[in-house]
Amino acid sequence: MQVKELMSCNLRSVHPDTSLQEVSSLMCLYRYSGLPVVEDGKLAGFIAEKDVLHSLFPTIDEYMDGGAKNNDIHNRYKDQMNLKVSDIMIRNVITVSPEQHAMRAAAVMVKNRFRRIPVADGDKLIGMVSLGDIHKAIFHTNVSTH
Repeated sequence: MQVKELMSCNLRSVHPDTSLQEVSSLMCLYRYSGLPVVEDGKLAGFIAEKDVLHSLFPTIDEYMDGGAKNNDIHNRYKDQMNLKVSDIMIRNVITVSPEQHAMRAAAVMVKNRFRRIPVADGDKLIGMVSLGDIHKAIFHTNVSTH
């Protein structure tokens, strides 16, 4: 079973110039854990919820010095909403090919601790596939319901 048989092609993507406020709104409203970043029809990066939230937390030095407080995290979030996707997106995106076997794609996701991964043909984004998509396909292939 190939990735192209399981991938979703109806994708939401964002541009590198999209504000983090808009991306965060999409993530919260539609429960996206991450979005591909596309520029000029090419996959330019990926932005995940963890990327948005990661910079909110204090460094170990701030924490050890006693300078990090809960209110600081809220203020950092407000400040961060003025940034653009390009300021924090992952640029070297790991992708899978539509021709790749689904289990190979699952192995890539497990190894990298991803729940979903972009499907690309060269630098052109053509879909997304998730561990859930693969699990569902394996289940339907191997378990008959009586």
